[in-house]
Amino acid sequence: MIESYKFGRIVIRGKKYTTDVIIYPDRVEDNWWREEGHYLNPVDLWAVVQAKPEVLVVGTGYSGLMRISPETEKHLREHGIRLIAERTSEAVRVYNQLCRSTRVIAALHLTC
Repeated sequence: MIESYKFGRIVIRGKKYTTDVIIYPDRVEDNWWREEGHYLNPVDLWAVVQAKPEVLVVGTGYSGLMRISPETEKHLREHGIRLIAERTSEAVRVYNQLCRSTRVIAALHLTC
């Protein structure tokens, strides 16, 4: 469960993070970085796909500047993973709703 989010800072299960994160059902990976920074490609989600979530919630940043490549969308579909991409504040809300009943992973960009 995500307790709070504001630009550049998120609190997950009582721990504060100041870098981009991927929230798996059993752990949080911090310092998440993408090969092309503000552009999300399939290679950036290799471990996510291996974890086989039903849903991937992507937080595209405070202002929504991170973009998701069409190849990434196709790659996720091919693996049966539903993609929900929103500005990070909305992605947090969606994740908190879904995490109670769905195998969901969140990949969240905390700035921009």
